[in-house]
Amino acid sequence: MGSMGEPEVPYTEVILVGAGFASFTILNRLRKQKIDVKILEKGSKSGGIWYWNCYPGARVDSDAPIYQLFDKELYEDFTFTERYAGGKELRRYFDHVEKKWNLKEYIDFDKHVDGAHFNEKTHEWHVETSDGSQYRCRWFMPCIGFAARRYTPPVPGLSNFKGDTYHTAVWPQHGVNLKNKRIATIGTGASGIQVIQEIGDKAKHLTVFQRTPNFALPMNQQKLDPEEEDRKKKNGDYEKAFEDTRHTFSGFRYDFIGKNTFDDTPEEREKFYNNLFNEQGGFRFWLNTYDDMLFDQKANDQAYDFWKRQVRKRVKNPEKQELLAPDVAPHPWGTKRPSLEQRFYEVVDQDHVDIIDIGKHPITEVTETGVRTDKGFIELDVLILATGFDSVTGSLAQLDIQSTRGGTIADHWKDRLQTSMGIAIPGFPNMFFLYGPQAPTAFSNGPSCTQFQAEFVEEAMRRVVKDGITRFEATDEAENDWVKRMNEKWDITLFPKAKSWYSGANIPGKRVEPLNWAGGMVEYTESLAKSLENNYQGWHTAKVDGFVEARTNTCHFENISGMVLEKVCEYMYYNEKHRDGKDVPDMDIPPELCLELLMASDYLDSAFPSLLHLALLTAA
Repeated sequence: MGSMGEPEVPYTEVILVGAGFASFTILNRLRKQKIDVKILEKGSKSGGIWYWNCYPGARVDSDAPIYQLFDKELYEDFTFTERYAGGKELRRYFDHVEKKWNLKEYIDFDKHVDGAHFNEKTHEWHVETSDGSQYRCRWFMPCIGFAARRYTPPVPGLSNFKGDTYHTAVWPQHGVNLKNKRIATIGTGASGIQVIQEIGDKAKHLTVFQRTPNFALPMNQQKLDPEEEDRKKKNGDYEKAFEDTRHTFSGFRYDFIGKNTFDDTPEEREKFYNNLFNEQGGFRFWLNTYDDMLFDQKANDQAYDFWKRQVRKRVKNPEKQELLAPDVAPHPWGTKRPSLEQRFYEVVDQDHVDIIDIGKHPITEVTETGVRTDKGFIELDVLILATGFDSVTGSLAQLDIQSTRGGTIADHWKDRLQTSMGIAIPGFPNMFFLYGPQAPTAFSNGPSCTQFQAEFVEEAMRRVVKDGITRFEATDEAENDWVKRMNEKWDITLFPKAKSWYSGANIPGKRVEPLNWAGGMVEYTESLAKSLENNYQGWHTAKVDGFVEARTNTCHFENISGMVLEKVCEYMYYNEKHRDGKDVPDMDIPPELCLELLMASDYLDSAFPSLLHLALLTAA
């Protein structure tokens, strides 16, 4: 809250950062509570990651209908055209959501949040953006996801290249013509797989620099029949699909099957694997399989052996077979997130596509015209970096968000990654973050994770507003307990055996540790709910002086708008500041707030008559 002599910094009860799934879900829920909300989005349009994901072949890896907001009002007149939606269709979807929910008035675009600090006197956040704009809010909620800080590897001489260089995380919005070009890609994660299978046929020559093979799975993409989807909506199939996600490990519609690998005979396993892998496709081979696949190495070996045989059937070149599906697995199957592919293996098996193991043959130099390794020099027109992100922690750690204890989020994580339930951090009161570190995040269907986290935020906000709480901070005990549980869940799996962005191992020098909750969605949501029990057992709470009085003086509190409540709190703070009563000037009331105050005249007349009098004078 600015002082009386300074220009007023605009106030909103809740500021959300990022205009994607999480922010849209929270915004719609909080405004139904008559809570004022604003979104700050660094891009020029909404969509979150799907504004930036415009590289060739960009596509989701969650199938319909669960990759959307879980809201009947939205899906009743929007139907996706494919089982796995592409980037352009997701942009069309976000345009639909904006119009249906009338969201543009709540969003400030082209606002890159640089930092924020908390005012302990007023229990407010002061937020600043890179263009100098400033905002005040009671509740600050960064919803920037796990992939907001791109990673560019230290390739020797990269800046020397005179051709075109592109990073999949910041692909030109206008697109790029790659036809008949000599192209090299670095990286074979999700974006690398999608780019390669999209541009491979168009390229004059394509060189794929691969560190480790991607254990990709067949997407089994298909067009959706609008009439059939309409029947599913009317029959309740969509609602059932959304409900199913609440009861599975990963927030998908399917789960592990309740028995172990060697409970079946080899013939039964082969039949079971084939159904998951070839007939159904998608992530079922990963997340709808035997219970012990991600916990027991011998069980995991069975899954890898089947996967390897399926891939080698599609790759004819013996050398490429070993590069793409090596005889000895470089890490347990499924301990790196597999990508979904459509014809990746057929594309890279072509003669004009080369694959180079960058571990054995690293790039020694990038020149003006190409790339050199110990295998020779490769002339290029285009170099594509599909090298991903400083995932999960990098998004929040890059921001100058100040702790009340001193330092930033990055400082708080200097010795270990630590949060309370992957949604809050001690020292950062009134701040929730969604789809970030130590939540199910990268082990989940994104919209499921953000939906369930948003429901927790909605419930927490409902309670704290009702109870007059103005300061809400995770306890150190809750954070320590969560870190302990994080490590326990991680250590009993095979995930520690893989050098993966799941643990930060893709970034040189970054501490390797579990970044995502490996205990499943059900236990996660139960933990969130329990933290509010027994008088907020996982949280420290406090109230601005006089706030409770403002609430309890009227039975109509829940019908009072946020702007009125904010002005009431400011009024009480102002009176407290001038308690001696000497030469007290009238508090300024912006004319645009007068109508709001006058509409609450019954409340103010009984609780704060002098504030109502000020409003009447200003209006006159």
